[in-house]
Amino acid sequence: MNKCILASFALLGTVILKAQQNVTLNVRLKPIQTLVVNNAQKVVNLDYVTKDDYANGVSSVNADHLSIYSTGGFQVKVKSANAALQNGNKNIQANTIQIKASAGSEAVNGAQYAQNVQLSANETTLVSSSNGGVDKKINIEYKGAGANAYLDNYIAGQDPTVYTTELTYTIISQ
Repeated sequence: MNKCILASFALLGTVILKAQQNVTLNVRLKPIQTLVVNNAQKVVNLDYVTKDDYANGVSSVNADHLSIYSTGGFQVKVKSANAALQNGNKNIQANTIQIKASAGSEAVNGAQYAQNVQLSANETTLVSSSNGGVDKKINIEYKGAGANAYLDNYIAGQDPTVYTTELTYTIISQ
């Protein structure tokens, strides 16, 4: 009988030693996108000072204007708060201003940069990439109209006459 009990313990011990349990391990990745405007470039001025400025238009190139972080593909979009830049009862149509995006000092691999996008109250895509990146930089150039388009927008007694709108940049995953 003792031999039978010992044999039972030996058999149970063997079964216990060979028992297995499975665990499922998941790596769960959530999308993260951040977009930061360079603090030193939060105000952009297009200054018309000379006759040539009115004739040819002026531009402001802002190197490394935007810094992005994205876990995967993304799009950067821009829109104006209004369809026109305002100064009292006068306005300048936003679509007379063009925005051009280009690779900054830390470029996004394989990104597509929009050229000469007309500013609008509707979101317009400036940058599109199927790759993500960490602290990638985007240059933005703002260009005001030439051909004397703003000639009659100066208001006497204002030096300078300033037309203003707020721009909103947005980053979304793609």
